Amino acid sequence: MVDNIPPRDVWAAVQADPQAQVVDVRTDAEWTYVGLVDLQAAGKQPVLIPWQVFPAMQVNGGFLDQLRAAGLTPDHHIYFLCRSGVRSLAAARAAVEAGFPHCYNVADGFEGNPDADGHRGNLAGWKADGLPWRQR
Repeated sequence: MVDNIPPRDVWAAVQADPQAQVVDVRTDAEWTYVGLVDLQAAGKQPVLIPWQVFPAMQVNGGFLDQLRAAGLTPDHHIYFLCRSGVRSLAAARAAVEAGFPHCYNVADGFEGNPDADGHRGNLAGWKADGLPWRQR
């Protein structure tokens, strides 16, 4: 089972726990044009590993190997993030099945669901919570 953790709690964990890390599973296009979590105040950078490969959006067959290559181990507390929390939940579940016991989903992701005008980033998620982020 993978717990959904509110973004503010993730930010607190990343600041307090040296073994806590954010893995952003969105695509290159999203990292470039939408933005990234900014973990500099915690002395960290997000780990960028796509769960699905743009533009076909097939599952990244090397995802787990890339997670290990990034230096993440079963001792880490890994917070998976995507746009709204769907892809990141799938990635977290795969990581748990592969032997990473401390995996969590960032609830509502980076931008959350769209508002009444169809805009993301206003209702829920990392950006809506006013947490640090930056354009690439």
